[in-house]
Amino acid sequence: MATYKVETELHGELNCWRITSDRAELLIAQQGAQILSYQCIGEPPLLWLSDQAIFRQGKSVRAGVPVCWPWFGSLQRNPPSVQAMYKGEQAPAHGLARTRDWQLLGIEDAGTALRIEFELPQAKGDLPDWPHDVELKLQILMGDALELSLTSRNMGNSPVTISQALHSYFAVSDVRQARVEGVEGLDYIETLADWEQRQQQGALAFTGETDRIYLNTPATLSIVDPHWNRRIKLTSSGSRSAVIWNPWTDRAKELVDMADDGWQRMLCIETANVWDDVVELKPGASSALKVTIASEVI
Repeated sequence: MATYKVETELHGELNCWRITSDRAELLIAQQGAQILSYQCIGEPPLLWLSDQAIFRQGKSVRAGVPVCWPWFGSLQRNPPSVQAMYKGEQAPAHGLARTRDWQLLGIEDAGTALRIEFELPQAKGDLPDWPHDVELKLQILMGDALELSLTSRNMGNSPVTISQALHSYFAVSDVRQARVEGVEGLDYIETLADWEQRQQQGALAFTGETDRIYLNTPATLSIVDPHWNRRIKLTSSGSRSAVIWNPWTDRAKELVDMADDGWQRMLCIETANVWDDVVELKPGASSALKVTIASEVI
């Protein structure tokens, strides 16, 4: 049986819950059902929270795991089937879910883990300029690992096409020393070079700004962090694509919610359905985007 403590906190303008178990501590905001930080007891943080994060209503926090839904990134960069779902003129980056308050459905003991579940009621036909009826839930399991599951169920009478991502910010000792394994030989879209398609040679090391969409990804990707003697393993399902991002020096200076050197301590690997990996939900159908985040000593 899991033992845990739940405290409510106000961070800036955002209502949050701090959930502490005998294994880990999780901070999550009602806005976006966004995990802000996660740390196993006695270990460095697994998820990164920016030192200069801004906790403001209507603005996603530079931290943790923002939920990008029902599209990822710029809507104009999405396939026409995703673009056609939106009826508005100005489409916000990364969709409509990450800046709206979600409903906490419950926190309960799930045997060896703690289950936390959220729902976005507005997804059922009340999102501005997105007139579709989708039941959208996020389930979090806190146990020996952190398991996230984002489930979309089409409750309407017409097909719905979405792109999405669990936009995870991972904490690293120094991104210049870290590497990502599991991407060897994969095709990727190099967004910094006119969206060319290229092929990854070897593991991914970081020597400058990185913003890539990896295609046909395997179930497991890993961040190897030699200084912290740690491997962060990401095991996903319901996904064939991943976005890897680090802003590096110049881009970080343009971000008001990141310290100039903040890029050194973070790395995004976003479990995703993007590019040619979008999700089409027929009436009554559901789809789950899942990732399990675990750390091990190397």
